[in-house]
Amino acid sequence: MFEVVIGLEVHAQLNTNSKLFCSCATSFGEAPNTNVCPTCLALPGALPVINKEAVHKAIQLGTAIDAKINKKSIFNRKNYFYPDLPTGYQISQFEVPVVGEGEVIIDFPDGSHKRIGVTRAHLENDAGKNTHEGDHSKVDLNRAGTPLLEIVSEPDMRSSEEAILYLKKLHSIVRYIDISNANMQEGSFRADVNVSIRPKGDTKLYTRCEIKNMNSFKFIEKAIAYEVQRQVEAWEDGVYDQEVVQETRLFDANTGETRSMRGKEDAADYRYFPDPDLLPLIITDEMIEKFSQIPELPDAKKARFVKEFGLKEYDAGVICATKEMAQYFEDMLAVGISGKAATTWLTVELQGRFGEGMNVTTSPVNAVKLGTLVKAIESGDISGKAGKEVLDYLMENDAEVDAVIEKLGLKQVSDDGAILEIIDTILANNQDKVEQYKSGKDKLFGFFVGQTMKASKGAANPQVINKLLKERLA
Repeated sequence: MFEVVIGLEVHAQLNTNSKLFCSCATSFGEAPNTNVCPTCLALPGALPVINKEAVHKAIQLGTAIDAKINKKSIFNRKNYFYPDLPTGYQISQFEVPVVGEGEVIIDFPDGSHKRIGVTRAHLENDAGKNTHEGDHSKVDLNRAGTPLLEIVSEPDMRSSEEAILYLKKLHSIVRYIDISNANMQEGSFRADVNVSIRPKGDTKLYTRCEIKNMNSFKFIEKAIAYEVQRQVEAWEDGVYDQEVVQETRLFDANTGETRSMRGKEDAADYRYFPDPDLLPLIITDEMIEKFSQIPELPDAKKARFVKEFGLKEYDAGVICATKEMAQYFEDMLAVGISGKAATTWLTVELQGRFGEGMNVTTSPVNAVKLGTLVKAIESGDISGKAGKEVLDYLMENDAEVDAVIEKLGLKQVSDDGAILEIIDTILANNQDKVEQYKSGKDKLFGFFVGQTMKASKGAANPQVINKLLKERLA
């Protein structure tokens, strides 16, 4: 039996207006090689100047993961040569990063938790982008120089499930504190996945393989599964030392396989040395005090929802998993409804109607409309069944809740007199069943309720029907 050992290096692109060492814009989707200048093109005589906003965001991240903020950190040159790196080196941090040791707590579906250690988080500039078309390649340097926080975990994860839970929690945190849009499709949140195996009970760390630049939770899970199987088979076949070497691998989404890209460099191969053009980064107590004031984090919000609104821990976790979902929920509550009803209608009814790629930010039904609909149900204006009809209509049509209720004729009748008139007619037409009920056949009560609902065409309030029927049959 083998144990899986996983460590993750996450690159979160910071949502600053300009690059890390120059004033070029960081906007996505511009024409190739338009957001460039002498500094990010590494032209002779151009010098880097640190973007203070990126430093502020690093402090916020450090606060969010309960990490040490190093008041003095160093920028280094990390030397490697690729077409998308004009300098021939990346400006990064090696010996002393801006953010030291921290932690991320992951939550399992059964309610248990696990601490995943964070070794460090350091600032560095991104490289450009290579695109390959047929027999030639192109280089777009718009992304070169974009500020990144590389967040390096301890090798504390023991399954793909734990790795995905960690990534989702970290993704949620960086979005909650608004330091990155973390758009995985655009590469703003991507991970290098380090995978190794060892016999159960062994504490030694064996050869790790790094799966590079993963930007999909689904593909990360598949890549880990393939890589673990590959390494296990190599061990069992007696060729582990030959087949599993320290290297960088790529994941092929079409085949579901990882394949070798290049040998994995050690720190010495990068020939790190302090960047002579940048002074040490000094962070003051005043900066730490100011930028450690961060928004409510997902775990804190989850605990508050459980305490204030009586939510189950699992439901609160689902709602707080994303910043947008939590905000939608709170906007619903602002209408004046219960937390329990808001949870059901958000997580079950609304999300159950979402198509492929739809979420609360693209939903045709906003939080105020859904909250208003739930309020109409809780006040007895319409039934829960009618509420589902209204929601179906709203998913297809831009309309107000009250107008839809009126248009579909779903307003619930709660007038005692009108309902009693229907009940008396039904009881008069079913005297034999009335006698059977009074002689002990209690199940017939459901028959009378059903007949009343049918006669009212579903408009009568079920609670009122139950109350008046009990009085009439007493």
